[in-house]
Amino acid sequence: MGRMANESKHATLYRMVMPEHVCPYGIKSKWLLERHGYTVDDHWLRTRAGTDAFKAEHHVETTPQTFIDGRRVGGNNDLRRFFGQHVPAKGASYIPVIAVFGMAAAMALATSFAAYGSPLTVRAGEWFVSFAMCLLAMLKLQDVETFSTMFLNYDLLARRWVPYGYAYPFLEGLAGVLMAAGTVMSLSVPVAAFIGSVGAASVVKAVYIDRRSIKCACVGGSSNVPLGFVSLTENVMMVAMAAWMVVK
Repeated sequence: MGRMANESKHATLYRMVMPEHVCPYGIKSKWLLERHGYTVDDHWLRTRAGTDAFKAEHHVETTPQTFIDGRRVGGNNDLRRFFGQHVPAKGASYIPVIAVFGMAAAMALATSFAAYGSPLTVRAGEWFVSFAMCLLAMLKLQDVETFSTMFLNYDLLARRWVPYGYAYPFLEGLAGVLMAAGTVMSLSVPVAAFIGSVGAASVVKAVYIDRRSIKCACVGGSSNVPLGFVSLTENVMMVAMAAWMVVK
């Protein structure tokens, strides 16, 4: 009975498979259907003209398109909803920052274990902050021009001196690398303290005084991370790390 029930589940999928382009969402839709036990009648749209004709015939704007029991389910996101799965939102999200801090923490714990035989050491805390700085700098350095433009929306110093927006990712990365190595504290500590202090003041003014709702450039200029508590935390961490290095 279970086998017969499984064989009765059929779906029809139309997706773009061309020499110059194979639609990734079409591949995902086929995998999702098969994962839920459907036998897929997989129709390839091999040309742009054929794809346009299909869209016009079915009055749709995108492909892939899935049909189950003769009823159109829709594209990949519609299919995910059909199966009760989460559909990623396109709005503001803290996920990029969570990913950075989570990976920085994992790297710090692993490094501490490799160096001292234990993941829970004071040095692991220092590495967490310095690794996070390096990762955040790396994301900014992917497109410094776009980052600097978004940075100008709220950073107090960059608004007065535009080159600071271009220099910031390099300064953050330099301080992070030197602090991770535990060397040249005479340079890394002042840099971290300075950019962290300016950044914290900028966030406080923009978010908590001016009450502005804007995006943060902390994970690069193309992110949808809201400027706010998380952004302030990044800057406070740098200042706290600088202070700790002085006390240490």
